Amino acid sequence: MKKAIEDIRGQDSTELKAKLSDLRKEQFKLRFHGSAEEVARTTRHREVRRTIARILMVLGEREAAGKQ
Repeated sequence: MKKAIEDIRGQDSTELKAKLSDLRKEQFKLRFHGSAEEVARTTRHREVRRTIARILMVLGEREAAGKQ
């Protein structure tokens, strides 16, 4: 997990916002995907959800640091 958050922190805010947009689109598609691949879908859905949370956390930290 440390590697994932370090990779995210190493990216520019504009890159993170673009990646966040792509991940939200993928998350939307995963919600309506067929249940035939339930196990693979669940794993990828969890991955996408956690990556979105990490990106939002980093963007929030940067915004809070900018206000102080």
